Amino acid sequence: MNKTILITASILGILSIVLGAFGAHGLKELISVELQQTFETGVRYQMYHALFLLFVGSTSLIQEKTKKTVFFLTVIGLLFFSGSIYGLATNELTSFNFKSIGFITPIGGLLLIFSWIMLFKDFLKISTKKGK
Repeated sequence: MNKTILITASILGILSIVLGAFGAHGLKELISVELQQTFETGVRYQMYHALFLLFVGSTSLIQEKTKKTVFFLTVIGLLFFSGSIYGLATNELTSFNFKSIGFITPIGGLLLIFSWIMLFKDFLKISTKKGK
């Protein structure tokens, strides 16, 4: 599982840099500054969670079952959250109306929050087992 998490984290990091550059340069003339900032929010959250997954995949402090759950919550959360933000920010450039699926943005955000809560719960178990 660790290798899968680390590979996924690397891909997400690469994509966030590519998307960030695309947003800053490729979209500059195509969408408003406000929509560029919206796009950048998706990029930032993607990079934060790529780094998050790098930590999850490289530490032995987290139980394997928790790693698996955190991995899936994070990946699906990012697809919903950042993915929908990318679509919403570039909505006027596509033939698909991303506003029709805009409701998945907060669902993705909740999944990301739950992934952090899972990590928090696992850390609480570790500190209790070792008696601080």
